[in-house]
Amino acid sequence: MKARLPKGVGGGPGNMQGMIKQAQKMQEEMEAKQAELDEREYEIQAGGGVVSVKINGKLEVQSIDIQPEVVDPDDIETLSDILVAAVNEAIKKVSETNNAEMGKITGSLNMPGLF
Repeated sequence: MKARLPKGVGGGPGNMQGMIKQAQKMQEEMEAKQAELDEREYEIQAGGGVVSVKINGKLEVQSIDIQPEVVDPDDIETLSDILVAAVNEAIKKVSETNNAEMGKITGSLNMPGLF
C-alpha cells in the first residue's frame, strides 16, 4: 500500500532545497528580530506608580526607582512585595512581547527552544 502525502510534502530534492532556503530565511529574520527585541527598553510601574522598573529585552534590569513615600522602615515587607511585583511584571511584559513578535515570523510553527 502506498501512502499519499499532502501536496507540497515530499517532492524530491528540489522541494527539500526550497524548504531549507525557507528555513534559513526564517532563521535570519528571527536573529534580526531578536537583536531588535534585545535593544528595546520597557518601563513598568507597580504599587500605584510608587515603584518603576526599567528593563531591556535581554531581561536585564536597568534601574529601579522608588518614590520616597513608599519607604517605611517599619514596613520593609510591603516595599519588598512591590519590588517583586514590578520586576515580575517587567519580565512578563518582555517575554510576552518577544513571543508575539517571534510568532509573527514563525506563524503557527511551534518550535520550542528557538526563542
